[in-house]
Amino acid sequence: MALTRRCSRTACTRSAMATLTYVYGDQTAVLGPLATFAEPHSYDLCAGHAESLSVPRGWEVVRLAPDPGAYGPSGDDLLALADAVREAARPRTAPVAVGRRGHLRVVGSDED
Repeated sequence: MALTRRCSRTACTRSAMATLTYVYGDQTAVLGPLATFAEPHSYDLCAGHAESLSVPRGWEVVRLAPDPGAYGPSGDDLLALADAVREAARPRTAPVAVGRRGHLRVVGSDED
């Protein structure tokens, strides 16, 4: 079960779509795609709050565009899928019965 991260804004229950971090020394707010892991000094924002972000006067906002290739299947994913389809399409060969006698045999009784 995958848990979705929620927007960090109070009373917002929407799913997070972006991560906001601050570089205090440069007076910069960096808004980028949702980070892989939640970090202590970053804030996850929904699309609405990310769009309406405002910063203090004198600060700069850097908006990092998401990589469109990150959301689709990669070349490795497609190759793995093709290999799985080829493996499933191969004919299954039945195990060959070995012509070996077992170590157990039936011994008749001496009673006639």
